[in-house]
Amino acid sequence: MHELIKKRRSIRKFSDKEVEDEKLKQILTAAMVAPSARNIRPWEFIVVKDKETRRKLAKLRSSGRFIREAPATIVVLGKESESNLWLQDCSLAASHIYLETVNQGLGTCWVNAVGSKTDDGGDAEKAFKEVLDVPVEVRILGLFPIGYPAEEKENYDEGHYDEAIVHSENYSTK
Repeated sequence: MHELIKKRRSIRKFSDKEVEDEKLKQILTAAMVAPSARNIRPWEFIVVKDKETRRKLAKLRSSGRFIREAPATIVVLGKESESNLWLQDCSLAASHIYLETVNQGLGTCWVNAVGSKTDDGGDAEKAFKEVLDVPVEVRILGLFPIGYPAEEKENYDEGHYDEAIVHSENYSTK
């Protein structure tokens, strides 16, 4: 698992190769078994493969323009009415998406929705909801474009461990 974690990198360039449904199912299964407070699991997911829908989503935020090129995008939704910890729970599900995506030989990069702005200054979450027909009471944590990487990045290594940011017993102790 440690090697898988170090292999995880944000991928923004994808090949044209379609992502197999079985791989998407494995990624979604990993997300669905993420820990959640009181096991409420306040998440739902949308899998977007349609090119036109991905194009519309990509236009909303230049930082997410690579949504257009990824053959699939998983949208992580949270049901705020079910848990006041939906943000934390859905973030754990998102981390499982990242790791299982790498495990499947694929790449992804988080495109934030909640608390973000569109290129024209609008509410990104609201704009994404409009494109995806998501009800107002359901939140969108983020979008995860998924595909076969068309770029190579070096794995992280033990050199990324930084003793300077580790405290012992309390904040003032290094």
